[in-house]
Amino acid sequence: MRVFIVHAHHEPTSFNSAMTEAAKASLERAGHEVTVSDLHAMGFDPVSDRRNFTTTALSERLKQQVEEEYASGHAGFVRELQAEMDKLSWCEVLILQFPLWWLGMPAILKGWVDRVFALGRVYGGGRYFGTGVLRGKRALCATTVGGSDVTYSPAGMYGPIEPILFPIHHGILRFCGFDVLEPFVVYAPTRLIPNERRDCLRKYAQRVLRLDTEVPFMSATSC
Repeated sequence: MRVFIVHAHHEPTSFNSAMTEAAKASLERAGHEVTVSDLHAMGFDPVSDRRNFTTTALSERLKQQVEEEYASGHAGFVRELQAEMDKLSWCEVLILQFPLWWLGMPAILKGWVDRVFALGRVYGGGRYFGTGVLRGKRALCATTVGGSDVTYSPAGMYGPIEPILFPIHHGILRFCGFDVLEPFVVYAPTRLIPNERRDCLRKYAQRVLRLDTEVPFMSATSC
């Protein structure tokens, strides 16, 4: 497998960081290729504007999709974005590694999506869902949440995790053609005792080795 991990946590000693390290080590030991974009370490700018482009389609007004489509056809993305787009094209499996903040992705990861998932590069021209540009690839959300599994249950204060992740799973990943795998969710990692922490990381290290054979719970072609 060629696996691209987009890591979105600012603290190197966080459980998210431990998950990324466990996944990378496990995959590489098994002979898979792995590349990691550690967004905070890279100083990735999440703000999407004209700085995305080296080309200009319309000078009088910024129309984001117009500029993205033009840049897609004229090699007009700045180097940092082109590099991320190339990783996305290269990979067979994408892992988004992030903590759930305010029931969504951290701003730096949402900004990465805003800038990298550009019209003409990952969608557009009738290419979405089953005909998406990224069809044939797989995607996994690996995330931590502050609350317990009880709080993310039908009777809990937040409700089930599946509807919370639906905008990411369906509106971003599946829309662009990914087959979406069941998320790996770690509940309340700060409350784990050392043995529980090690067991969770071991299970995740084993899980990533099956990402190419798992049956997706959301298939882009079923839309």
